[in-house]
Amino acid sequence: MAFQMMFAIITPALIIGVFAERMKFSAFLVFTILWATFVYDPVCHWVWGAGGWLKELGAIDFAGGIVVHINAGIAALMTAIFIGKRNGGSKAILPHNLPFTILGTGLLWFGWFGFNAGSSLGANAVAVNAFVVTNTAGAAAGLSWALLDWIFNRKPTVLGTVTGAVGGLAAITPAAGYVSAFSAIIIGVLVSVFCYVAVSVIKPRFGYDDALDVFGVHCVGGIWGTLAAGLFASKAINPAGPDGLFFGNPKQLLIQAIAAGVTIVYSFAASFIIYKVIDIVMKVRVKEKDEIVGLDLTQHHENAYTILE
Repeated sequence: MAFQMMFAIITPALIIGVFAERMKFSAFLVFTILWATFVYDPVCHWVWGAGGWLKELGAIDFAGGIVVHINAGIAALMTAIFIGKRNGGSKAILPHNLPFTILGTGLLWFGWFGFNAGSSLGANAVAVNAFVVTNTAGAAAGLSWALLDWIFNRKPTVLGTVTGAVGGLAAITPAAGYVSAFSAIIIGVLVSVFCYVAVSVIKPRFGYDDALDVFGVHCVGGIWGTLAAGLFASKAINPAGPDGLFFGNPKQLLIQAIAAGVTIVYSFAASFIIYKVIDIVMKVRVKEKDEIVGLDLTQHHENAYTILE
């Protein structure tokens, strides 16, 4: 129960990145409580709970690709669409301190070992495999994104590398207890391609303001990882799990696609209803003046990042 509490709080926390600099703190608190109750909890039960219908269907999600990353990522996209762009447009937010970004990614990467390996609920061979493939996919994805930067922008960047690593960690999450290290390399290399397209092509094309690329990295990574579990899962890695398409069971890929699709539709619709109710009752977005001054000062009376003339 305590372990599951971590999943329940980290999932709505992912959504914060999409509405950075725009949402009232009070609205955020209410949204988080309602979203965790009416969106996260049902999806979590469907996939992991005793008698959950997606679990009974045969869907596999080792540590939260569906429950966490797709679920939060599609809710983030909904929020980005309906809350609107930041004042002055959707300029990219670059780290104010890149070493802090790298340090944070390192802490996140280390924590992900507990997230994924811990989902075996025991110190066993499946936990060891989950630990290894988590590291492998994260590393492969970081390298892949750096190469994409090098090819398309002529310079590899450390920001791109750590972004790719997070995408790789998201993608391996649903598959960690079911796939080999070799499969993890393929999953990691390809996820950066998909996420890179989502961030660099799709987002500018449609113009939604996903400030920290929650949809582009977490949701897209989670979708790919969920489908990849249906491709690369192997009973040789986890006898309790199914085989995937490449190991003689094409039905598993279909089941994974159904689970991802249902979650996308339900999460988007339910999140939209919650958002609109809150907006009617208390307004979600801060006033334009407060946004211009900065939420650090206007919402929290902190002025570390606010310059007053």
